[in-house]
Amino acid sequence: MTTTDALDDMFVYTDRLQRTRQELARHEVDVLMVGPSADLFYLIGTAGHLSERLTLLVVPRVGTPIIVAAGFEVPLLARQRDLAEIHAWADGQDPIALVAEATGDVRGKTIAVGDELYSVFLIRLQAGLGGARWVEGGQVLRPLRMIKDGREIELLKEAARRTDDAWVEFITQPLSGQTEREALQRLLDLTYARGLAPNFGSCGSGPHSASPHHEPGERVIQEGDAVVFDWGGTLGGYHSDVTRTLHAGEPGDEFRRVYATVLAANQAALDAVRPGVRCEAVDFAARSLIEEAGYGAAFLHRVGHGLGLGVHEEPYLVAGNTLPLQAGMVFSDEPGIYLEGRFGVRIEDTVLCTDTGGERLNEAPRELTVVG
Repeated sequence: MTTTDALDDMFVYTDRLQRTRQELARHEVDVLMVGPSADLFYLIGTAGHLSERLTLLVVPRVGTPIIVAAGFEVPLLARQRDLAEIHAWADGQDPIALVAEATGDVRGKTIAVGDELYSVFLIRLQAGLGGARWVEGGQVLRPLRMIKDGREIELLKEAARRTDDAWVEFITQPLSGQTEREALQRLLDLTYARGLAPNFGSCGSGPHSASPHHEPGERVIQEGDAVVFDWGGTLGGYHSDVTRTLHAGEPGDEFRRVYATVLAANQAALDAVRPGVRCEAVDFAARSLIEEAGYGAAFLHRVGHGLGLGVHEEPYLVAGNTLPLQAGMVFSDEPGIYLEGRFGVRIEDTVLCTDTGGERLNEAPRELTVVG
């Protein structure tokens, strides 16, 4: 990393901490506490080491942030010294007491806690910092993390592009005769060979394709199977997430009809995206089309979820979510139809909400693809 890159990073994280303080003030929260998580990475550039040893970022509304961490992990926080005071503890010491000492008297104050902090640490913190009111930290960080900045968007676009490129190569080879696990591993190998870090992957074939979160196994893919692949990787901590459905051998008329319906629903959701539109309206755009086709009961999940440092994060595109979209939000567009015991179809792209509408970040082929 060059000196310029380091200075740019420092500006990014200093700005994020400052905007976090503004959110603390807006919500009348006095202190934010965040453990190892995507939230921690967002705020200071490291996700921390998740273990039975407490690592905690404490951001007061007024004053200097502190990081409490095991002493032998302090060298890993060298770049964070310009963002926060480092308070080290040694095995045998009580890190909660160190947090209490650094935080000061919290009686009558409100403390927000990051969503991914271990419950055992929260219980100990509540016992050690008596007299405070404890609330969810998501209300503070959600408005910040939902709206991606230019650098975040570029990482998400590049992660999506590399994932698409892997798919284009993947579909040049047949599937029949491979197990679900083997087929998925080939796709993941192609994805990671393009410089993306491991993330996740799923492959369901035949009747397994009707299970949205099927765990790939030893079932052999056969001619006549629908095959659903859901996978991604990470670039600079930011995720790609895409789903494509193939067919091994020529499909029948119903599969073609279902595929066409899901493809149209995917486009309908994209067309509904623009600033000010409620999240639930995007779900409705896809769902109403699937219902009109007679498959409403077979669309088993929301149409989308936010994407960024988390594979699933705010905003969620689901019925009942009246949150209006804003430019800079990034989320999945993934309608599906699942006919239990027979087959399923899902088509998923990552979408960026811009000032003028939705922009797909994935351009891997969406048309029905038949392989051997």
